[in-house]
Amino acid sequence: MPLSPPFYKPIAKEIEVFEHTYKNKLPVLLKGPTGTGKTRFIEYMAHQLGKKLITISCHEETSSTDLIGRYIIKGAETIWIDGPLTKAVKEGAIIYLDEIAEARPDVIVAIHALTDHRRELFIDKLGETIKAHRDFMLVASFNPGYQKGFKELKPSTRQRFIAVSFQYPSPKIESEIIENETGVTEALARKLVNIANKIRNLTELGLTETVSTRLLVDAAKLIHSGLPKRLSVKVAVVEPLTDDEEIATALTDLCDLMI
Repeated sequence: MPLSPPFYKPIAKEIEVFEHTYKNKLPVLLKGPTGTGKTRFIEYMAHQLGKKLITISCHEETSSTDLIGRYIIKGAETIWIDGPLTKAVKEGAIIYLDEIAEARPDVIVAIHALTDHRRELFIDKLGETIKAHRDFMLVASFNPGYQKGFKELKPSTRQRFIAVSFQYPSPKIESEIIENETGVTEALARKLVNIANKIRNLTELGLTETVSTRLLVDAAKLIHSGLPKRLSVKVAVVEPLTDDEEIATALTDLCDLMI
């Protein structure tokens, strides 16, 4: 665990809400677009609480077996290996299931009993039920905009969590984040934020994702290390957003003017 906490700039009352959910042993769902600080927030809170954090980046192949554990052959014997979820339940760690809606349905089934008053995990392959350590906490993240109509969490699942929404911060706070993370000047940070807000408002482009704070930080890092400003913005902001040549050209022209 790092000696100094990861930098995190509060947007609203999310720190206070998280502290109270932890005290009350309630699961938390972090909702919001990509790059709005959900992962940084949970890293910060784990550090503040002095708890081990286990992060799982969920994808379409993530199964309950990946989280709970499996038998493996070692030499002449077959032994059981706990998965990250089982370890967290036993050790009292915070487990963070990033983009939980991407995982297979059996993952949701596996965590159900951990998200209500039972706070227990059933390990089917062992025929055992484990009561969660008193310090165990389950946190998941979900991107409603990206997964709308594609991979959504059922209302019955969502209602098992305390939900905290993350949006892009105000221009002032977003500039402070960029400055703190990268060391660029306030003036440059403001220009990058202005570019982001301009693109975020161009809904007619039909971008699947828009400019995240993370992309702005990446661009600022490149600029700070000496890469030309326009090139930095092109490769860190424009290119990750679209593969459409016309849209990319239009966004590049816009950014070139604004930077």
